[in-house]
Amino acid sequence: MKLVTVEEMRRIEREADASGLSYALMMENAGSGLADVIHEALSCRFEKRILGLIGSGNNGGDALVALAKLAQLGWEACACIVKQRAEGDPLIKRLIEAGGKVIQFGGAAEAPELRSLVISHPVLLDGVLGTGARLPLAQDVAQALGAVKEIYREKTGRPYIVAVDCPSGIDCDGGGAAPECLPADLTVTMAAVKQGMFKFPAANYVGEIQVVSIGDLSRLPAWQGLTRFVVDASYVRSVLPERPKTAHKGTFGTALVVAGSVNYTGAALLAGKAAYRCGAGLVTLAVPVPLHAALAGHFPEATWLLLPDEMGVIVASASDVVQENLERATAMLIGPGFGLDSATRAFVEKLFEASQTKAKKHIGFVAQGESGKPDALTYPPCVIDADGLKLIARLKDWQQCIPPLSVLTPHPGEMSILAGVPKEELMSDRIASAEHYAVKWGHVVIFKGAFTVIAEPGGMTAVIPVATPALARAGTGDVLAGLVVGLRAQGVEAFPAAAAAAWIHAQAGLLAEAELGNPASVLAGDVLNAIPQVMRLLTQGEKA
Repeated sequence: MKLVTVEEMRRIEREADASGLSYALMMENAGSGLADVIHEALSCRFEKRILGLIGSGNNGGDALVALAKLAQLGWEACACIVKQRAEGDPLIKRLIEAGGKVIQFGGAAEAPELRSLVISHPVLLDGVLGTGARLPLAQDVAQALGAVKEIYREKTGRPYIVAVDCPSGIDCDGGGAAPECLPADLTVTMAAVKQGMFKFPAANYVGEIQVVSIGDLSRLPAWQGLTRFVVDASYVRSVLPERPKTAHKGTFGTALVVAGSVNYTGAALLAGKAAYRCGAGLVTLAVPVPLHAALAGHFPEATWLLLPDEMGVIVASASDVVQENLERATAMLIGPGFGLDSATRAFVEKLFEASQTKAKKHIGFVAQGESGKPDALTYPPCVIDADGLKLIARLKDWQQCIPPLSVLTPHPGEMSILAGVPKEELMSDRIASAEHYAVKWGHVVIFKGAFTVIAEPGGMTAVIPVATPALARAGTGDVLAGLVVGLRAQGVEAFPAAAAAAWIHAQAGLLAEAELGNPASVLAGDVLNAIPQVMRLLTQGEKA
């Protein structure tokens, strides 16, 4: 699903109209698709009675087309005109001819009739305002929406609300929302998802999102130039490696997880198991020596690389051990559960400054010896997480120290440390922040949080359409990092691996929440345990 700004969508529509896909035809396609979604999703759940709140613009037109088609499909369809439409509107005429009903809402004096309509229709179609709405709302629109909102507050239950393109009264760029905005259960958006839908407070009003076509846009330059998208199941399926029957464990790579300290024992376990669960052929845990006894019995599938430690934390000399064992690894994760001890900081410095020294002498991270043959120091694709991010941030020119196109997985606090700017500045526009620093640093950035953003230096950006407190728990980031390194180990490129891993992680969080019945009860282990179900649904082609 493409992700657009309001101006990008307008440009696309202008190009479409100029190319022969007229505005009238786009409206016809949008309204017909909207009706199909409503009929397929709701006809078996509710009595087939729908009330549409209709504005004067294109959204109102989309809604009228949908109501007319629903009337033809056997729905009792009624349109309440909130903002006056053009005299003799053919879309109103069509609805009446299809057996629908049309009334005008004239303000507070007609509130009792509106109340009766809202109560008697189990489905409400919000087609008052579109993506170009600006806040605050005009008085007549605010009055109508506010009246409806007050009605369903007073009665037991409320209609199932379907928003046309966007809930009326949200800012589809900035993410603002008017107090009169009706919270949708389902938003059927046209052609592409609008950026503001993934910003708060607007995101609280959007509900489930489905996209319907307005016609073939694939040849339009404005459409082809879009670089932002929303990750969905079909994208993730396209990313996951095939698993041929002739495969062996080497087919799916080796994930080397360098993690852990005596105070954060579980991080390595969570990350390592997640790497296996998304398909890595072999997972090696490189951990301080004392952690092996604590973890080995809980993870018999892993192999182990025991690192020198000091009081249970990794020390500088461990970099030699890691470097000596890089040859077998097809991807490496660094950082979960490290802690910030000075000994571990020295380890990170030695590990990456050694690579920087060789990189200065030779192009890339495969150094050439005197004989012209590669030296042993070859860094596999790298994922850096948690305290690993805080520690690399202390290196001079850290962006050049780490392997090319590494995947960085910061939450807002870690992002602030890496960028050297306040969290508030970064959070004011998460998409723009991720994009800016992905380009500046030259690495893939997974900016974690509600509606996680993944950006890469080449300009592509993905957004995960999930915001849930189920993932606001220690250890869930370790699971995500393990998913990323597991996919990288299998040969998936950095950006698609990051996007697919973040989507799987989010869906696992939702499944764990559904299983336990309350997001407060979800532990990182529950998210980990839900990964196989997400993978099963992907494999079966079902919607996760």
